[in-house]
Amino acid sequence: MNRIYLDHAATTPMVPEAVEAMSRELGRVGNASSLHGSGRAARRVVEEARESIAAHVGAQPAELIFTSGGTESDNLAVKGGYWSQAPLGRTKLIISAVEHHAVLDSAGWLAQSAGATTQQVPVDAQGRLDRQALADAVDDTTALVSVMWANNEVGTRQPVELAAALARQQGAVSHSDAVQAVGHLAVDFGRSGLDLMTFTAHKLGGPYGIGALLARREVKLTATQHGGGQEREVRSGTFDVAAAAGFAAALEVAVRGREQEEARIRALRAELIGAVRAAVGDVVLHGTLDPADSLPGVTNLGFPGCRSDSLLMLLDESGIDCSAGSACTSGVPEPSYVLSAMGVSAEGAQSAVRFSLGHSSTSADVQALAAALPAAVQRARAAATVA
Repeated sequence: MNRIYLDHAATTPMVPEAVEAMSRELGRVGNASSLHGSGRAARRVVEEARESIAAHVGAQPAELIFTSGGTESDNLAVKGGYWSQAPLGRTKLIISAVEHHAVLDSAGWLAQSAGATTQQVPVDAQGRLDRQALADAVDDTTALVSVMWANNEVGTRQPVELAAALARQQGAVSHSDAVQAVGHLAVDFGRSGLDLMTFTAHKLGGPYGIGALLARREVKLTATQHGGGQEREVRSGTFDVAAAAGFAAALEVAVRGREQEEARIRALRAELIGAVRAAVGDVVLHGTLDPADSLPGVTNLGFPGCRSDSLLMLLDESGIDCSAGSACTSGVPEPSYVLSAMGVSAEGAQSAVRFSLGHSSTSADVQALAAALPAAVQRARAAATVA
């Protein structure tokens, strides 16, 4: 069975250019921290990758810290940023109510273990941040403001420039998780005004296991792991040379064709929504389709009368990969906190499924989904009545 992949927001297939770049380096030896010839050659690859990646996101090479991925970058930003500010009497963390768990849980841990207070800023029914509530929350006790560039569940974009400006006015550090945005939207770290920004390779056609944190040179970060002192003394660890090369190659491809690809994916998303509505008439859209406020490829749809986990498994049986809009803890389905923050009922949140498109997506994928949905929805609704 040829599978239909509609889960690009979770991870997207590696582009050939990234595979080729990694393959070249995997056959070579050399620790990039070693001083001999092989080490220097490996370090050259890392630094060329750093320069290329930074240039494509509006940053300086010295501002880019390689990490193992988005989760580590978010942890370093939130914890490292907070610990650098706490001695100054700044102990408040301000985050949106729809942040990724890497930010939410880091802030929660600091509240439990390090004397922080956390304030979550609400969002509206489309998932957009309440700008006035954000402005009211930031004050001279604020250590860090973290607002994601675009949401991973519903695709709604957030006002990161406003968050950065408000933080700067009060002397706080600003951060944005841009994992879903880089490579898919126009992202310029320098122009954003942010102090810190997170992104990762595997969401844009690169390898797993490598990401980046952009940090302005004047921003103080406290290290969260210690060792050889690589990466500005705040992130120790041996460089993954091959992954860095793959990361740079993937971002080059994504940025080079971004405008055309964004237009293609937005048109394909419109086709998907139309096809799903034709197949299942009472489907509910969560989020917004406004290009100014949304990611191009993320669509979150509710199927009344269904449980998302049941519908997900039924589509999986038909060879279609997508994601449930609810999180599962110990096998027990719970309503998505993102949808709950948007005012969606528990029943509505538990019927939501995310379909996310990417560079390998085609109209044939959309038509396959539309063909499989009626029977899957019918069976999911029947199962829900029995349960």
